[in-house]
Amino acid sequence: MELSQDKLRVAVAGCHRMTHRTPGSHNFATAFHAAPETDVVAVFDLGAETRTEFVDCWREVWGEIPSYHDYRQMLAEIQPDLLCIATRQTMHADQIELAVEAGVHGVLCDKPLVTSLAEMDRIVAACQEVPLLLGLDRRWMPRYCALRELVADGVIGEVTSATAYALSNLINHGCHSYDAILGLAGDVEPVWVSGLVDDVSAEPPDSRRRMDPAGNAQIGLANGAVLYVTPNGRHENAGMTFEVAGENGRLFLLDDANESYLWSADDPSGAGLRPLDLPEETEPWPAGKAMVSDLVEAVQTGGRTACDIEHVRRATEIGFAIHGSSMQGGAKVDLPLADRSFRVESYPWGNE
Repeated sequence: MELSQDKLRVAVAGCHRMTHRTPGSHNFATAFHAAPETDVVAVFDLGAETRTEFVDCWREVWGEIPSYHDYRQMLAEIQPDLLCIATRQTMHADQIELAVEAGVHGVLCDKPLVTSLAEMDRIVAACQEVPLLLGLDRRWMPRYCALRELVADGVIGEVTSATAYALSNLINHGCHSYDAILGLAGDVEPVWVSGLVDDVSAEPPDSRRRMDPAGNAQIGLANGAVLYVTPNGRHENAGMTFEVAGENGRLFLLDDANESYLWSADDPSGAGLRPLDLPEETEPWPAGKAMVSDLVEAVQTGGRTACDIEHVRRATEIGFAIHGSSMQGGAKVDLPLADRSFRVESYPWGNE
């Protein structure tokens, strides 16, 4: 299928977080609206009322959007250029495979990606020639982009370790933690994981913590650096916190990097911690527009996105590897993990 001559035509699968026009995390319709290169031309959702709410919300922007209860039918009739998947992760592998077979040129997928590494392997295989973008916001947040550049420029020297105080659970939100800390450490390949999953045996039978618990872990990188992820020290109202240690200094990133400091070991002034002047967000959810623009550029140039299959593979595999290590008493497990079948069930999601 050839690319559209004008705007790229987008089909949305799963729209229950896109039935209003306030930009914010997971509202990918607002991100496509902000990107002049794209138009949403179809929507799939298993909830008739939700589909109607979506069409009503966006009618004055994109007209009378065709809505579908049948995903395959939408792909066959619309033949979109781009697919935005925001369904439950139990559906992602099948839907991405079908979309690539139908000829889509790029896929934006909401997190978490999958419920098993076997499903992840199917997605990675399907997207070898088609750019995939997993919506882990910090890949496009201006302050995190600036921080990764500072680290790459050697502001603290070679990274030797980093700690993320962030994990509310290992799979559904853990992918944010792993991807962010890997990016801050230079995106070096992880080669082993050691961790323990929290004991949730005392939790009520219907507790989400039983379905997807938190845990503590170490992640060994190919260059010898070690990363640490833990829910300990995390404050509910303060966002993620990171400490990145290098040979010549440290970064302290508080409140999801809204407050960030540099300590330099060779600062002749002995000034101690120095506040970092990082870019501020001047509009609601700038990461949304940035990720759509990234996907559009990848499709138009034959490139890949800032959170494509290699980033997706790493950020997904680590959570499952922590489970695998915990089953062996916290022993180191090599990556890629041998067991690809272990499954962590999905949270209830919209109408799915």
